[in-house]
Amino acid sequence: MEATQEHLIQQKTPGQTWEIGTAYDLMMSIEVLHNPESFGLRPSWAAGVRSRVPSSQRSVLEDSLNLFYVPVQWIHSLPEPRDSAAVLWSLRQMAPEERLPNMAQHGESDSEYDQILGRVYQGRSWDDDDFEQIQKLLKGKKGKKGYSKKDIHTLLDWWSRPEEFGERYLNALQSYYQEFFAEEEQRIKPALQRASEQAQELAQQVELPELIETLSQGVQLFIDPEVTEVVFVPSFWITPLILYNNLSPQQMIFVFGGRPADASLVPGEVVPDALLRGLKALAEPTRLKIMRYLSQEPLSPAQLARRLRLRPPTVIHHLEVLRLAGLVKLNLEVPGERNYAARLEGLDDTFNNITEFLQAE
Repeated sequence: MEATQEHLIQQKTPGQTWEIGTAYDLMMSIEVLHNPESFGLRPSWAAGVRSRVPSSQRSVLEDSLNLFYVPVQWIHSLPEPRDSAAVLWSLRQMAPEERLPNMAQHGESDSEYDQILGRVYQGRSWDDDDFEQIQKLLKGKKGKKGYSKKDIHTLLDWWSRPEEFGERYLNALQSYYQEFFAEEEQRIKPALQRASEQAQELAQQVELPELIETLSQGVQLFIDPEVTEVVFVPSFWITPLILYNNLSPQQMIFVFGGRPADASLVPGEVVPDALLRGLKALAEPTRLKIMRYLSQEPLSPAQLARRLRLRPPTVIHHLEVLRLAGLVKLNLEVPGERNYAARLEGLDDTFNNITEFLQAE
C-alpha cells in the first residue's frame, strides 16, 4: 500500500478534488474526545466536553468507536455542504437498522471481517465462533491497547441489534451536536476555508508527493496506480495527523490537518497547540537523542531501540510524540515497515512559533 516519492512521481499523477465539510470534524471530534492523549489534547478538558452528553447517550457514542472509525466514505456521499445538518438529516432518512451498515461502509467490503458481521446482521445473533474469528482478525489493531474482549462483545452485540443501535445512535449524536458541536462548527468553519485555499495554492506549486508530505507534516504515502482522483479535505480536529482511505479503486480521500499553527483545539486557550506539542516533545532526553540519530540517517523503531538500548514499545511511544509535534518524517516505503527521519522544518516551525508567541501583543 506504500511507495517512495520517486514511484509517486513516475506514475501518472491523479487528479485533485477539494472538499470542505464540517461533517468530517463532527465525527472526528468524537474520536478525539474519547482518545485525547493520542491527539495531544488535555484529557480533563475532553472529559468535561463528554460529560455534557447524558451518560446513556455518551456510552452509545463511545461504543460506536468500536463499530466504525470516522465514516469518510459515507460522509463523502452526503449532500453538500456536508455539515452536521446533512449528517443528521441523512440519518433520519434511513430506517434505524440501516444506519450502522451505512456508517461502517468502507472501500474494501469483501473481507472476512465484513462477511462475519454481515452474517451477524442478517441473523440478528452471534456465537462463540464469531467471537473467536473477530478476535483473531482484530488482533494487533486499535493501537497499543488493542481490542479487549469487552470491545469485541460490544461490536457483535450491536451488529446483532442494529435497530436499537440506529435509534440510540441518532439520539446520542443529536444530543452531542446540541450540547457542544453546534457552537464548535461555527468556530472552525473559517479555518477550514483558509486551510483549503492555502493547500490549493500549494498544489499549484509542487508535485503530488510533496503536497501530501507538506499537508501531513512529514508522511509519504503510496497511491495505487489505479487511483485517478485524490479528494483533499481539511480537518480542524485531526491536526496534525491525517486520515486516508480508498473511496473506490479509482478514488482516494485524504483528510489533512487544517488547524492554524497559532490556534488551539480548546476554545479560548492562549498557548497554541502546535507550540505546546513541540516544546513538550523536545523537553525529554530520550527524544532529543532520537532526533539526533534521525538527523544523521533514517531509522526504523527497531534500529533506534537497539541504539538506545530501550524496548521497542518505549521507542515507538517517543516517536509518536515526535510525530504528533511534526518533528519527524514517516516513510512507508515497505508495507508493514516504518522508517523515520528528522523533520528539520518542524524544528524551525517550533522556534518560529515560540518567537511569535512571545512577541505577540
